[in-house]
Amino acid sequence: MENIGILYFSSTGNSLYIAQKLRERFGGEIRYIPSYTGTGSEYDEIIIVTPIYSYGLPVPVYDMLPRLSCDIAIHVVQNYGGMVGGADRLFYEYAMKFGLNIKSMYTLKMPENFTVFMSPPKFYRNMILRSADKRIAKVIAALEENRFALPRKKRTKEKKYLKNKSNWHIIGDRLSATDKCVKCGKCATLCPAHNISLDSGSVEFGDKCIACLGCFHRCPQKAIVYKNKDNKKRYVNPLVNENDIGKDFLQVD
Repeated sequence: MENIGILYFSSTGNSLYIAQKLRERFGGEIRYIPSYTGTGSEYDEIIIVTPIYSYGLPVPVYDMLPRLSCDIAIHVVQNYGGMVGGADRLFYEYAMKFGLNIKSMYTLKMPENFTVFMSPPKFYRNMILRSADKRIAKVIAALEENRFALPRKKRTKEKKYLKNKSNWHIIGDRLSATDKCVKCGKCATLCPAHNISLDSGSVEFGDKCIACLGCFHRCPQKAIVYKNKDNKKRYVNPLVNENDIGKDFLQVD
């Protein structure tokens, strides 16, 4: 694989970690999807690394696919905390609407980060992290050996996904900042939907939330809460530098 573009979306570091492992083996550039405006045509092949949201795609990935070039070979690595639920097939069928050249798709388990309702025990999260490299290595081996596979035709949860996606903005209505907030502005800076502002002198959430929960997990003061409840079950992948989440990593001449 030459001239690879690794396009990723990550709010807490799981997809970034996978992207970094892929780059270690195949080289190329890592690009953060919310700030990527290209078509993929500057690369010979691209690998999309994305979490699964509600049996489907995060909004930035969903919005990017229609503009990608049909001439570029695309590999997809989806990671999930709960279950796949046909999200791989849904991704594939959605990509086919635009004639994209999907060569292979892989799914692998990573720690759950949608923890506002419930959270797996810490020991289970650590177990998933300890075995992550083995699962990533299997994906890398498949790519190296050209053992490409596409998801078989199966029932997806498209209606449920689209309904949930249309309601994700409600999450923003349920987020707020407690008096622990020091108005550092980090939440507004990292929000991929530009849904958070401090224009009024306090943290304000708009109506464009995409339910990534990056602000909830990564607030330095743990000041952002859901439904006014101070849920302390926050998560950032400890295998990445948290400040690297959302960055591009380009080739150096």
